[in-house]
Amino acid sequence: MNKKRNALGRGLSAILRNPETDITSNKEISSATTVANTSEILIDNIQINPFQPRKEFNKENLYQLSESIRNLGIIQPITVRKLGYDKYQLISGERRLRASKLLKIKSIPAYIRIAKDQQMLEMALVENIQRQELNPIEIALSFKRLIKECNLTQEACGERLGKNRSTITNFLRLLKLPIEIQDGLQRKKITIGHARALINLDDDQKKINIFHDIIANDFSVREVEQIVKDFSDINYKRSSKIKKTITTEPLPFTYQKMLHDISTNLETEVLFNRNKKGNGKIIIPFENDKDLEGILKKFKLKN
Repeated sequence: MNKKRNALGRGLSAILRNPETDITSNKEISSATTVANTSEILIDNIQINPFQPRKEFNKENLYQLSESIRNLGIIQPITVRKLGYDKYQLISGERRLRASKLLKIKSIPAYIRIAKDQQMLEMALVENIQRQELNPIEIALSFKRLIKECNLTQEACGERLGKNRSTITNFLRLLKLPIEIQDGLQRKKITIGHARALINLDDDQKKINIFHDIIANDFSVREVEQIVKDFSDINYKRSSKIKKTITTEPLPFTYQKMLHDISTNLETEVLFNRNKKGNGKIIIPFENDKDLEGILKKFKLKN
């Protein structure tokens, strides 16, 4: 038992037991402190990072990483901060932590840092922006949080990340796009080049109409730039429509009545797709955020 207790070394052990370096205490910590040596800490004692900008983790990639860890071990330790004795909060390395949990590993090598909440946020965001393959909207949201919650200017944010101020500004502008287009950018339906071209339009509905036509017609960035230029001062009517799939068999009366009732209640056309096996989907199209809110209210999903 004594050997296990001393395994951290006297210096590290003293820091972890010292209430003055405990993030849960009321005393100020002048700057972030790094413990240079790594230590094996129990995974069960690690809390997930609340400042993680990435919300979705690809399961297939996690399984691949877990296999790599199984064969080679953890090559790069995770980084945590101390919350209290034997209590830690993740700063970086959530993919490694999740992959280790898949293998049911009990402990993981980690660098231990002692930091205040603002320092924690800044370290976590900078770490993830620099290392993770975040999509453009995740990057933009990370920049926004870094600027707002760490009280930084765009120039200071760029200095922290080694990026030009114009790069920070261009990413932040993506957050001015309608949510529907932001979602399309995250899901790689359009590229960041398409999105930047759409930003130059003032009318959100015009942006959404062009967005749908980009997807339907596979417009290049140059084509979108030309469309934006041509329709900057005039209305742009969406040419693409959601196509209704025609089934090979007549739709039973019960389904026809069901669709009629749904369409009547929602006050919008409802599309129905069903194959011979009985599999299919109900599609409720909407033109803009206002239409979507109206539909959600009908379902009582939005007050």
